[in-house]
Amino acid sequence: MAEVQTAPATVEINDAIFCTHYKEVCSDCSFDGREENDSFFGLDPIDREGIECPASIVNKDGNYQCKKHGSTGTSLVPSICSSPPHPTRISPLIGLGCNQCYGWKKQINRARTAAKKAGRK
Repeated sequence: MAEVQTAPATVEINDAIFCTHYKEVCSDCSFDGREENDSFFGLDPIDREGIECPASIVNKDGNYQCKKHGSTGTSLVPSICSSPPHPTRISPLIGLGCNQCYGWKKQINRARTAAKKAGRK
């Protein structure tokens, strides 16, 4: 029988997709969520550095909480993604997110600016 490869499990924190190692680009999982995250925030995908989620824990309510500020982020049960780009997003259960740690659009825009300065498109 042929061996079936499963897609990496992902987590969604404050509307951004990461692998289970909290990385947008992960060589361990062969995961790259940059295109998905760029598209979700209304940006055209470009070759940029991946963002990483700051140190987080899952609290007793199942919400992702940044360790630095103790604020919760949108929590979702880890889901199996089919193949990038992900066909659907799961609606947030609860939580608004720590905007200082989970402000992904701002972080993505910084990474995009750095990539453009470096001559990548």
